[in-house]
Amino acid sequence: MAFKTDIEIAREAKKKPIMEIGAKLGIPAEHLLPYGHDKAKVGQEFIKSLADRPDGKLILVTAINPTPAGEGKTTTTVGLGDGLNRIGKKAVVCIREASLGPNFGMKGGAAGGGYAQVVPMEEMNLHFTGDFHAITSAHNLLSAMIDNHIYWGNDLEIDARRIVWRRVMDMNDRALRDIVVNLGGVSNGFPRQTGFDITVASEVMAILCLSNDLDDLQKRLGDIVVAYTRAKTPIYARDIKADGAMTVLLKDAMQPNLVQTLENNPAFVHGGPFANIAHGCNSVIATKTALKLGEYVVTEAGFGADLGAEKFFDIKCRKAGLKPAAAVIVATVRAMKMNGGVAKADLGAENVAAVQKGCPNLGRHIGNVKSFGVPVVVAINHFFSDTDAEIAAVKAYVAEQGAEAILCKHWAHGSAGIEELANKVVQLAESGAANFAPLYPDDMPLFQKLQTIAKRIYHADDVIADKSIRDQLKAWEAAGYGHLPICVAKTQYSFTTDPTVRGAPTGHTVPVREVRLSAGAGFIVAICGEIMTMPGLPKVPSAEVIRLNAEGNVEGLF
Repeated sequence: MAFKTDIEIAREAKKKPIMEIGAKLGIPAEHLLPYGHDKAKVGQEFIKSLADRPDGKLILVTAINPTPAGEGKTTTTVGLGDGLNRIGKKAVVCIREASLGPNFGMKGGAAGGGYAQVVPMEEMNLHFTGDFHAITSAHNLLSAMIDNHIYWGNDLEIDARRIVWRRVMDMNDRALRDIVVNLGGVSNGFPRQTGFDITVASEVMAILCLSNDLDDLQKRLGDIVVAYTRAKTPIYARDIKADGAMTVLLKDAMQPNLVQTLENNPAFVHGGPFANIAHGCNSVIATKTALKLGEYVVTEAGFGADLGAEKFFDIKCRKAGLKPAAAVIVATVRAMKMNGGVAKADLGAENVAAVQKGCPNLGRHIGNVKSFGVPVVVAINHFFSDTDAEIAAVKAYVAEQGAEAILCKHWAHGSAGIEELANKVVQLAESGAANFAPLYPDDMPLFQKLQTIAKRIYHADDVIADKSIRDQLKAWEAAGYGHLPICVAKTQYSFTTDPTVRGAPTGHTVPVREVRLSAGAGFIVAICGEIMTMPGLPKVPSAEVIRLNAEGNVEGLF
């Protein structure tokens, strides 16, 4: 059976002018800054005018741990938004922007798939409205100003050995993980070791996604700790006098981007922190704006619920005062079989026993999300190779966990294929069953917060950390940062820090390699296992097949 590719479907979309999409939400044309005919930014003044409006209901879409079999979380997020509009609800989709790194690497784009996509797909997956470039520029301006300050006399007495601010670029490039800068003699400065992270791991990205407005943005940028003196006194971005210029570079990037689904429903696509390296959620300003404009807001958190959902609840919702009404966990029969030990090449053959064997991964996520006081429904993202017996096995397992699994065919049929899930989400959201609370209180010691995540979400026995890491956490507590939440950077493929361990393992430990203070964003990053804040390209990167065809259209994006 031949199927159209995502990019072919997107190219055939009957898009409406973005002003019409804005009008559906009640956004006057004068408050939309158009980027062509099919995308626009929403003005800050209009957003401020919404403050007294009541909020709609917030729905989180999360998933099992990702596998090479595919899960389709963004596809389900977009499909559910269309489905809710189909059954008469005024719904808005909120997703993250795509990073160029995974686009040209292995993961592909982030605009959904099949007949549940956000368009314009090519632009969204490439340069879009330039937000990531602005974030990269603002981050690297600060980097340049730090080295420049040292070059011109170092009045702040920065210890060059204790500069913690690295550089960033929006590309997977392992060669830049660890580098030496300022080589070449006196005129180039003082040589020192540093490195690059990918832009989506930048604290500037996290700050933009957690800020409420431009004033909040500038304050948070100023709060960034960039270095320490020999006496270990922190040096802030405002000490370097970089916060004002950084805010100027981010002025337009701070405004949410409005686009549309294939069914011409509104979607905000704004911000894009990675979920394994950073906190994995779209911007607070986009989510809050959508909640003022719609009855329902469907948003996603990156990767599996052990990373994305936990950070959505413990960082984004905690910081922004959000209270989700329901959560959807996306799973596929194929992924259940892979968790049950089936090789990717054999996933097309029916194997009910492997489905049953793989379901505990899903069960673990159901229990975890419920532990936050949020009611859960499972979306089985349908593949044509799924058999009735395999689907029944997933439904039976989920019922044993006290939840319901609903088969969804939005990839092939758009909103018509996801009506049942939309109705269930409305039922859960309007039942008043949600009683959301974060996993741990603000005043819990930092290392104990880390242990709480590891034990309750990853079901680990304990956290392994050198004395230097524990002492660093205690020092940050003494400096007034003890109230911050923890953002764990670990592999997305497993509850453990070993990407090869599937299912629902127990008896493992979580080794912490490094901790980083993100004082402006307002969290502590704990880097665990072999996770890299600058990914590398795979042996055969997607970039090898991306090109312009004879008609001048992009091919190879997915």
